[in-house]
Amino acid sequence: MSSFSNTDTGSKPADPYKEKNLEEPSLKEKVEALTSFVDKCKVGLIAPGLSSAANREQFCMMTTQTSDGLLASRCMALAAKESNGVDFIFHSNSESGKTDDIKEGGSEINLGFLNNSGEWASVSGKATIETNRDLVKQYYSPALKAWIGDLGDGKHDGGPEDPRIVLIKVQTHTAQYAVSRGTAIGGFVEVVKGVATGEAPSVNKLRQLSEAELQQWRSK
Repeated sequence: MSSFSNTDTGSKPADPYKEKNLEEPSLKEKVEALTSFVDKCKVGLIAPGLSSAANREQFCMMTTQTSDGLLASRCMALAAKESNGVDFIFHSNSESGKTDDIKEGGSEINLGFLNNSGEWASVSGKATIETNRDLVKQYYSPALKAWIGDLGDGKHDGGPEDPRIVLIKVQTHTAQYAVSRGTAIGGFVEVVKGVATGEAPSVNKLRQLSEAELQQWRSK
């Protein structure tokens, strides 16, 4: 497959930032850093009747492909992780656009995690829609009532038996992420030095997980 290029840098790396920050530690370290970062991507919500811990949810942007080939992103709260932390589960309204996208546009999906320090993770995988009520009830949260709503017909009440509540399960195929090497002040100093010298700053641990590595991790 050909790649886009706009110049020739000879023997020098065309992307010094990636060259400086890309790491290849052990599989265990790569996965644990990814799952730890995802766990920290939490936002506080106000939901009456829930504890302060329950009011903090992990969020990401979920990107799906529509039936006409366009991409659509939505903010989603993470319900749970599977397969030693590398696969992800979300709640959804079965009548929403994202379930239509997965059924009609294709099951390819991307999850984007980001925090206010500029750390990020991008997860690419396959999505499936799970309607099994036992599984839905296993991961059910009372906070869903605020998003699903009670239609007042005794069936569509936002509770665990509401047939609109389904799960979207994402099996990760590849992942890449960047987490900070040190403090925000240290990173700022590195960037300032880079501006002055033209040398790429060493600010992030830039890592990638292949499909083979993820399958190896699941088998543990």
